[in-house]
Parts: sequence; C-alpha cells; structure tokens
Amino acid sequence: MTTENNLETMKEMGSKTMEKLKELAELNMKTFDKVTSRQMKTMDFMMEQTKQQMELATKVKGFDEFVKEQTKLAKETGDRVVEESKTGMEMLTEIRDAYTSFIKGEVDKLSDQFRKATPTM
Repeated sequence: MTTENNLETMKEMGSKTMEKLKELAELNMKTFDKVTSRQMKTMDFMMEQTKQQMELATKVKGFDEFVKEQTKLAKETGDRVVEESKTGMEMLTEIRDAYTSFIKGEVDKLSDQFRKATPTM
C-alpha cells in the first residue's frame, strides 16, 4: 500500500466514523425527547393531583366526605401510576430495540469488512 492509499483509507474511515456518530447522536436525541416528554406528562399529572388534594381539603364539609374523596383520588393516582409504568416499560423496550438494532447493524457491517479484508486459506 502506498502512502496515498493509506491516506485515502484513513479519510474514508474518518468519514464513516463521523457519519455513524451522527446517527448515534440522532438516536440519543430521539431517546432524550421521548424520555423527557414522558416525564413531563407524568409530572403534570402529579402536580394536578396535588392541586386536587389541596382543593379537596378546603371544599369538603365533613371528615367522611374527605376520606371518600381522598380514597377516590388515591385510586385514580394509583391507576395512573400503574399505566405510566406500563407505558414507560414499553417505551424503554422500544429504545432498547433501537439501540440494539443500531449496534447489531454496525457490528454486522464491521464483521463483513473484516471477512473481506482477511485472506482465506
């Protein structure tokens, strides 16, 4: 191999590396957006529940009514937390699959390149 060939190979490797790093950065940004969006929705819900609890404490006329309404609110919150947990696990599975697919694709390409570059006996 000549110096010119070596430089061309290095240039090509650098370009491909930058391309893959860009793809990985895009995947990271999509993941970040999904996770933060989900967290913000959950926080909005929790803040709304807290507000409802405060309003409940000032509006009810008796202890029995307070307990009844508080129980209803606690059930609603619990149901939502369970639903958010399921949704979160589904989202994490999608994220895992996206990263796994990205890495597997790159490892497969790299393996093919090594097989092509390695002389057979």
